Amino acid sequence: PVRKKPRTFYSAEQLEELEKMFQEDHYPDNERRREIAAVVGVTPQRILVWFQNRRAKWRKLEKLNVKGDRKYPTSSA
Repeated sequence: PVRKKPRTFYSAEQLEELEKMFQEDHYPDNERRREIAAVVGVTPQRILVWFQNRRAKWRKLEKLNVKGDRKYPTSSA
């Protein structure tokens, strides 16, 4: 049977560092993920998953923002 990895919980400091890295680059390459993993203190695989999930959250927020903008158009009168 395939076993799921236990959920990784990040400290506030780790999340702050990850968010800062996300602002710089949404798609870090393999080498960059290794560097981030060393700084944050988790495996590069966990960094990969964190970035995948963060991009999904980012896209969802972008979609909501676009939908919200169309819902309440600003009048230029």
